[in-house]
Amino acid sequence: MLIFMLAAAMTLAMLIATAFGMHHEAQKVRFDDRKDHFTRFGPLG
Repeated sequence: MLIFMLAAAMTLAMLIATAFGMHHEAQKVRFDDRKDHFTRFGPLG
């Protein structure tokens, strides 16, 4: 029973970590896309 509870806790922790990592990566991609959008028609382009 203890091993099952530890495995369930580790699985839940990994799911939360994965969701957090995907959210962080999506924010980074959105920021880069927004940055490219604003600099594309700037003085250099």
